[in-house]
Amino acid sequence: MAFDGRLLSGVSVLTAVVEGGSFVQAAEILGLSASGVSRAVARLEARMGVRLLDRTTRSMQLSDEGRRFYEQVGPMLANIEEAATLASGAASAVRGRLRVDIDPFFAQLLLTERMASFLARYPELSLELVTREHVGDLIADGIDVAIRFGEPWRSSAIARKLLATRVLTVASPGYLRRYGRPKHPSELSRHTCILFRDPATGRPFAWEFHKGRKILPVTTPVRLVLSDVGSMLSACVAGVGVAQVLALSAQPLLDRRQLVELFPEWRDETFPLYALYPSRHQPAAKVRAFIDFALEAVR
Repeated sequence: MAFDGRLLSGVSVLTAVVEGGSFVQAAEILGLSASGVSRAVARLEARMGVRLLDRTTRSMQLSDEGRRFYEQVGPMLANIEEAATLASGAASAVRGRLRVDIDPFFAQLLLTERMASFLARYPELSLELVTREHVGDLIADGIDVAIRFGEPWRSSAIARKLLATRVLTVASPGYLRRYGRPKHPSELSRHTCILFRDPATGRPFAWEFHKGRKILPVTTPVRLVLSDVGSMLSACVAGVGVAQVLALSAQPLLDRRQLVELFPEWRDETFPLYALYPSRHQPAAKVRAFIDFALEAVR
């Protein structure tokens, strides 16, 4: 297939459709009509001899061939954009739309109150925060960077660790007055425990206790399972039971004595926070800027 500018133009339109989620949204991004966008995609499909989008009256999504094609050309278009920025002498310019897939509790805990200053710092940037239960395909979903707790699953994304926060076992003073304070993790089998569901597996996280190199697994009775960190902390403060929480989220409650750490000698387990972005030689300036912003927040 001989290369010409119309092919690159068609790929750019297809990318706008995927990232925008519709022909109408792509038209607004590109300054075209929706019918013009549709014709450009149809010309690209005719030139390639393959259907890239499956369309119905109510929905539109990439076909299997279209997804494979988009996953290949997406990083290339990003590299072209980055090369153009470098050639223009504005490599540090932070502009355009930035889509971030972010852990909802991290956003609420550390980022929301700082968002105004971040946007003021980069007036040419528009920010879209997306919260999902787990990270999908960053390129296919049009995500520039994801901020997530836990070790990343195998993928082509580049992972950068932002922090590792301790895992603490806590209960409220009221719960301890009613049921007594366990002196050793093995005594938790006689207590009500609040478990957190792992979004990657759909099962509750197993409880472990770390002291140096020693690891002690503990089987806890399943009385309450939650998938929202805020709800888990609220239930624990209300005296429902014992919970394992991240120090990053629980420290204010510990400082106010609304929660009590139970086993300070078994607190060597940590849980990481990562920034994930699509594989490429250099992340875009807007991605670097947001990662730096997240690092400022956690510090």
